[in-house]
Amino acid sequence: MLLEKKLIENLLNIGLSRGADFAEVFVEGTDSAMLQSLSGRLEKVNNNKLFGVGIRLAKKFQTVYGYTNSKNPEDLLKLAEDLSKSFNDENLTKRTPLMELEVGKRHGVKIKPSEVTLEQKVSLIKKAYKAASEYDEAIKQVVIYLNDVAQEVLIANSEGRFVTETRVRVRMMISSVAVKEGIMQTGVSGPGSGKGYEYLFDEIDIVEQAREASKMAITMLNAEECPSGVIPVVIHNGFGGVIFHEACGHPLEATSVAKNASVFCGKMGQKVASDIVTAIDDGTIENRWGSANYDDEGYPQQRRVLIEKGILKSYMIDKINGRRMNSEPTGSSRRQSYKFAPTSRMSNTYIDNGESTFEEIIAATEYGLFAKKLGGGSVNPGNGDFNFAVGEGYMIRNGKIAEPVRGASLVGNGGNILYKIDMIANNLDSARGMCGSVSGSIPADVGQPTLRVTDITVGGKRGA
Repeated sequence: MLLEKKLIENLLNIGLSRGADFAEVFVEGTDSAMLQSLSGRLEKVNNNKLFGVGIRLAKKFQTVYGYTNSKNPEDLLKLAEDLSKSFNDENLTKRTPLMELEVGKRHGVKIKPSEVTLEQKVSLIKKAYKAASEYDEAIKQVVIYLNDVAQEVLIANSEGRFVTETRVRVRMMISSVAVKEGIMQTGVSGPGSGKGYEYLFDEIDIVEQAREASKMAITMLNAEECPSGVIPVVIHNGFGGVIFHEACGHPLEATSVAKNASVFCGKMGQKVASDIVTAIDDGTIENRWGSANYDDEGYPQQRRVLIEKGILKSYMIDKINGRRMNSEPTGSSRRQSYKFAPTSRMSNTYIDNGESTFEEIIAATEYGLFAKKLGGGSVNPGNGDFNFAVGEGYMIRNGKIAEPVRGASLVGNGGNILYKIDMIANNLDSARGMCGSVSGSIPADVGQPTLRVTDITVGGKRGA
C-alpha cells in the first residue's frame, strides 16, 4: 500500500480538527516512460518515477488544497495541520470510519510497461518509422513518440471512502511531414489504449497506422485550397467528436455549470439538441483511454447519459461543485496528478450511433465538405463558440466524395450545431486525446459516428 492506513486516518482527523466538514487524502505513485524518435534517430528516452500526497479540506463551498512529495509522516501531519488552520469553527464534523480497502480490478492488462524492454520499444518505433518514411518520397520527416504510464492511486476521505487501483496506458504518436514546392503538410496517427503493450504488439497494425499518417500528409500536399462559405458539412467518426468534447462537453462539466458560466445552465430536462442526438460520457468502458475503476475522489466511475434524444439529462459533477448545485457527484472528478485538486472532467465522451449509414449520408449530400479528420482548434467555454482546423478534407459533389481540399476550418457554436445535426450514421468510433483544464492534463477519449450538420461556416482561402 502506498501509505499506511493509520497514518491516513490521522491525516483525516487532523484535517477535520478545526471545523472543516470534509477531508480527503490522495496518494499517487506513477512510473512513466517517453521515447522520441526524429527521422529514424532516437532523440530522447525519459523514465520518470513520481510519488506524492495531496490533501484537500472543505467547509461547505470553501476548499483548501496542499501537496507534498514527502513520505515522512511528520511532513504529512504538518501539511494537514497547516491546511486545517484555514478553518475556525467549534462545530466539528465526525469522521466516518474507513471502509475495508476496495481494490479496483477492472481494466486489467496483459503486458505491463515494466515488463517491456527498451529494445522492444525501439523495435516498435523502427517499424513505424520505416512504414511512414517509405510511403512516398515527399515524406521528409517522421516524428514518433512512444509513451507508457502506470499510475497507482490510493484515495481516502472523511466519509469513509477507501479505494485503490492501478491505471495503465500506452500510446504511440506518429507525425509525418510532406514537402513539395515550398508547401508543407502534416499527417498524424495516434493510437492509444488503457491496456498494456499487448495493444501495440498484437491488437493494432502499427505499420498501417504509420502509413495512414503519411497518406494523410501526401493527400493534403496535393490538394487544392478549400473554398469558403456556409455549407453542409459531414464530420467523420472518431476524432470528429472533438467538437462535441470541446464546445459542448466542457460546458456540461460542473466546473462551469456551478459558476453559471455555461450555455447549458438551468436547462436540465430541456431540449438542447436535435431529436436524433444522444451524447454519453462513460468512464466504465473496458480499457478505454479515459476509463478507470474510480474517479479521483474515490467514487465508482459511471456511464452518464448527458443528452438523450435531444433532451439534457445530466451534468458531470464532482463533490464540491455538487454542493453548489445541490446535486450528488456523478463519478466525474479527475486530476492530472497529486499536484492538482480534482474537479469535474470528461472521461470517454461521445455522440451515440444513429440509424443512417455512412454511404447514405454522403449520397444525401448534394454539395458540401467531408471533414475526414479534424485538427486543433479553440473554444470559448462560456458561449460555446469554436474554430477547428480540418486536417483532412474533401469536397462532396453530387452525393459523392470528390477532390481533396486543404486549409479548411469550421467556425460555429456548439449549442447551435447540436440542433443542426440532421443525419447520424451507425459507425461509432473513438480517438485518443489529452484534455486540459483547471485540474491539469488528463487522458480523454472523444468519439462519434459520421454525422451531417446542415450548415457550418467553412473558412478557406478561395471563394465557393
